[in-house]
Amino acid sequence: MNLIVHTDAVEASVKTRPSQSKKAKVTAQPLAVVNTLIIGAGFAGLGSAIRLQQAGLKDIVILERSSKVGGTWRDNTYPGAACDIPSNLYSYSFAQNPNWSRGFSGSAEILDYINYLVGNFQLNELIKFNQNVSALSFDQASGLWTIALADGEFYQARTVISAAGPLSNFSFPQIDGLENFKGKKIHSANWDHDYDIKGKRVAVIGTGASAIQIIPELVKTADFVKVFQRTPGWVTPRPDYKTPEWNKAVFRTLPAAQTAMRRALYWAHESMALAVIWNSPLTKVAEQLAKSHLKNQVKDTWLRRQLTPDFKIGCKRVLVSNDYYPALQKPNCKLITWPIVKITEQGVQTMEGVEHAVDCIVFATGFDVSKSGTPFPITGLNNRNLAQEWSRGAQAYKSINVSGFPNLFFTFGPNSGPGHNSALVYMESQIDYAVRVIKTIIDQGIKALDVRPEVQAQYNKGIQQRLAKTNWNSGCKSWYLTEDGFNATMYPGFATQYKRQMATFDQKDYQVMTA
Repeated sequence: MNLIVHTDAVEASVKTRPSQSKKAKVTAQPLAVVNTLIIGAGFAGLGSAIRLQQAGLKDIVILERSSKVGGTWRDNTYPGAACDIPSNLYSYSFAQNPNWSRGFSGSAEILDYINYLVGNFQLNELIKFNQNVSALSFDQASGLWTIALADGEFYQARTVISAAGPLSNFSFPQIDGLENFKGKKIHSANWDHDYDIKGKRVAVIGTGASAIQIIPELVKTADFVKVFQRTPGWVTPRPDYKTPEWNKAVFRTLPAAQTAMRRALYWAHESMALAVIWNSPLTKVAEQLAKSHLKNQVKDTWLRRQLTPDFKIGCKRVLVSNDYYPALQKPNCKLITWPIVKITEQGVQTMEGVEHAVDCIVFATGFDVSKSGTPFPITGLNNRNLAQEWSRGAQAYKSINVSGFPNLFFTFGPNSGPGHNSALVYMESQIDYAVRVIKTIIDQGIKALDVRPEVQAQYNKGIQQRLAKTNWNSGCKSWYLTEDGFNATMYPGFATQYKRQMATFDQKDYQVMTA
């Protein structure tokens, strides 16, 4: 492509980068200047590259900080890791897989599907591995984003898709004494497969989506498992099944049959919005289903009471499992509901003064979801800092563009989280919208396309007004909310509504700068 690299912009970007180690090599020229640079080679990044190529936009580079593709499904390999959305819906509509082995696939099979995307759509040559992005900065004179790497090198691009994903970073929780523990510490997002659980006394901190998959596997081999619960969640049955060979054959021979199955699953999940997003008569039905599931699987009345939530279903993430409750009742498992005071050298001390001695602590405490701030510095027009602007809660236009940061697109940006349907349904809509806008920028020779601030403000005003009426904002504490209760995470509506808003790109909503 014929683009002039502005030396002043390059020098400015180098000067404003975070300090590098002495070994870092800083060059005066970018490694490449491309039309579109994608950050992340997980579902969103790979899907973006596929759709860009299908739209005729082939000048692409994908930067991946790891040595392999896969994102969260590469990193989450803990025992029992699986998706809680049916496989035929947790996949791209433009790349359906007729060979899913189960109704709800495990992480290894999902990762195989992701690798299939790379091979089938010939994405390998686009991906640059071990490229850890440390900063983004936009130069108004050239209309280029500079993408700085941790090693001091950099790329430049006319457009950038940030597909790093909301579930890509993790850390151990801030619990007093954590550093004093002499045993093994494992985070669910970074499982140590070399550590042998067999015969060990294990503490599991957390009872969320990862924990309820891990615990049934741990009780099979550990000497004893103690589960530390802060808040019980709503747990519903998991309608899982092994896919018969005839079913796979039908899908391979008649792809339309799989599309019909996918459509049926989509509408079934859409109906769940009426139960979990808003407080409606169906909310009580869903709660009764979960209570019946609890009663059928847990006969002890005191344990049932400990496992019964005191908030509306949907306020926190709804959990799906057939084997979590049975695992808690195994002879070598015990639920602990006393609050944790600190971690000691030997284990976990709870508020009533008991020290629970263990060999290993498993932290199933989730991810560092960015609801306010950014994973690395992002500098836009007039040196605007996105982390500062998002310090009290992230906001964007249609979850994908932010005023003051032209030609930058987020997948799973602010207020795009689903509470009832497949994340990939939302992701496809975001990707197709981004591709449509990027194609407009490239085809029309637009230097910068920046969403109008008043358009973004009006959009977010409507989002927050709608969120106020949802179960997510009904009073419980969840990872959906910031510390002061601002919901920057979830979309307050049906997936159908989200898809409809993303299907329309109105250039009047943006300020245009031409070369």
